[in-house]
Amino acid sequence: MDIKDLKGKVPQEMIDSLVKRGISSLTPPQQLAVEYGITDNKNFIVAAPTASGKTLVAEIAMLNNVLWKGKKAVYIAPMKALVREKYIDLKKDYPFLKIAMSIGDLDSLDKWLAEYDIILASTEKFDSLIRHGLGWLEEIGCIIVDEVHMLDDPGRGPTLEILVSKLMRICTGAQIIALSATISNSRELAGWMSAEVVESNYRPVVLERGIELMGNVSYDSGREEKLCSNSSIPEIRIAEDTIAKGKQAIAFYSTKRNAEAGAERLAGMVSKKLQVEDKKYLEEISEKVLGVLGRPTMQCERLAKVIRQGTAFHHSGLVSGQKELVEEAFKENRIKAICSTTTLGLGVNLPAQTVIVRDVTRYGEAGGSRYMGINEVTQLFGRAGRPKYDSSGRALLIARSKAEAQELYNRYMLSDIEPVTSKLGVLPALRTHVLTFIATRFLTSEESIMDFMSGTLYGYQYSDRKKMRGIVHEVLEELERWKFISKTASIYSATRIGSRVSELYIDPLSARWMLDVMPKLNDEISILFMISNTAEMRPYVRVTADAEEKLMDYIAMIESSESAHEGAGLPFYDPVKPFSTALMLNDWIGEKIEREIIKDYGTTPGTLFAKVTNADWLLYAGIELAKLSRMNTSKLLETRIRVKYGIRKELLDLVRLEQVGRVRARTMYSHGITKARDIRRPEAQEAIRSMFGSEIAARIISQVIEGGSVAGKDAGA
Repeated sequence: MDIKDLKGKVPQEMIDSLVKRGISSLTPPQQLAVEYGITDNKNFIVAAPTASGKTLVAEIAMLNNVLWKGKKAVYIAPMKALVREKYIDLKKDYPFLKIAMSIGDLDSLDKWLAEYDIILASTEKFDSLIRHGLGWLEEIGCIIVDEVHMLDDPGRGPTLEILVSKLMRICTGAQIIALSATISNSRELAGWMSAEVVESNYRPVVLERGIELMGNVSYDSGREEKLCSNSSIPEIRIAEDTIAKGKQAIAFYSTKRNAEAGAERLAGMVSKKLQVEDKKYLEEISEKVLGVLGRPTMQCERLAKVIRQGTAFHHSGLVSGQKELVEEAFKENRIKAICSTTTLGLGVNLPAQTVIVRDVTRYGEAGGSRYMGINEVTQLFGRAGRPKYDSSGRALLIARSKAEAQELYNRYMLSDIEPVTSKLGVLPALRTHVLTFIATRFLTSEESIMDFMSGTLYGYQYSDRKKMRGIVHEVLEELERWKFISKTASIYSATRIGSRVSELYIDPLSARWMLDVMPKLNDEISILFMISNTAEMRPYVRVTADAEEKLMDYIAMIESSESAHEGAGLPFYDPVKPFSTALMLNDWIGEKIEREIIKDYGTTPGTLFAKVTNADWLLYAGIELAKLSRMNTSKLLETRIRVKYGIRKELLDLVRLEQVGRVRARTMYSHGITKARDIRRPEAQEAIRSMFGSEIAARIISQVIEGGSVAGKDAGA
């Protein structure tokens, strides 16, 4: 179908945008969507491979609702990186529309969003907006749910399922479009959502799936291929063969450590293939990677080194600035191979001609290994093949024997993808949502909650109402026992503190634990243990011998708390694990060098800063709960600022100044500038200029001299 055939079915502005982008015809799944009624406000499930054009189907629905019906469109995706990517694309393609992105503060209503046509948000953020009383739900005409197969994820699935169920009930006239590359039971999901189904195997780049064994690749098509490399290491054989063809590769590993080691193994081979201009470009990227953090860590140095050699590793342990540099260099075809954990296979558009899934097993927290699901491996395979660059992509598993090759073939080439199933039917998953139902007065009785649950995917897939009623009843009793809700006759209402817990977007069990132990807090470690012993801080860092020894001084916190005995509502609970995380945070606020913290706790810069960010949020939540309980918040406030900046107590006054963080504050302190008021001294001002340069010094000094006093960047925190 030609784009011109859309005239009269979609706004002219959209057709103009498509033409400007060089799109002249619709792909098969796009054409099916038009033929099945995407322009008639019908709900749709679109299940089609990566790069088949699913996003354009979403655009048709959004533009029709925004431009022709005067409605808002909402785009919901599970990962912030994916939300950012779609936001950038839509802003570029439709500059005449008011497009906004919301992925930040979970305790904010973001009232400014009411002025926008298209709002892109992460699942948790949009759920949070509704909890805070979003006022424009009735203005929504179109809802896009990207990566809808994440309903099957035990961690993120329940929130997504509740959110979609809620929107289907509240936004009754809105068109819902669910997108995924891999759904085997799309018709079942369509039945739940009252949706049409577009299923297509169309892929603009042909995907060949195969198994590599000792330099030979056997494809599921029956084709055989001999690799051009004689290396004894499988990833090197495949990557060298790929680069010899002028292409790039992504190799997926089960752990961060394996990914880093993989990049180092490939580096020697790849460096020999680089052109002079590649080396110059990569040298610059390498220096930028080193400079992302104020003081490079060992991991920063490892990453910078392999980048200079034309490879990189990519995982959640990197800070966002480093990830962006790696991704950009890969898109520019300067980095030839990336070794990554499986998170890079979800959503974000970073394809390569060849994908290598090195590890198909992983270790669980309970011990022992398990095979990755077929769905997950299929998602990784989907990264292979770049439209406009490749005529075909190849996705390879690695076998070490003929028997293993046969096992991998049977498991991943012959078997069907697992169906998407609800993960809502467990108590921890429901606890936070039931509280929110009551706190927002969306549902106020056990019967109304049960009625809602019958409209969820869980209710659609399972007819065991007795089991669900038992779980709901247990959750209600628990929340009432914790004094987060109260009951009058058959009607539940949230207490003041229960409403705040819901708004703060933390697990009610985490809130109950914090309220239990707040009166017993007596030092920084106890405060940090309080916030670390929550579901929100998982996964924890490596247990240290120091943690096992010192825990005994704080074990009474757990023994005196009813909520702690439930192990944060999660299996395999061991208090020494969150306590180790608390000690890591204590080292952070003790100004221990980041490099040493990362080494001592077996963690990464990205993970360290993620824990610091989570700790800041949980301390904020603790302060809010303490206020409602009429407890003193001064120690919590002080600890929050120290965690945010990673400082000892004596630097608290200095970090109130803009431009002054952990490193500059300590530098100033070591030069005798111990308080902001000391900056009034001429000799102090001269010292600041010599330390930081005239421009930064002027900004620091003006806050004290011109302002007369320092309000502080953390004022009112």
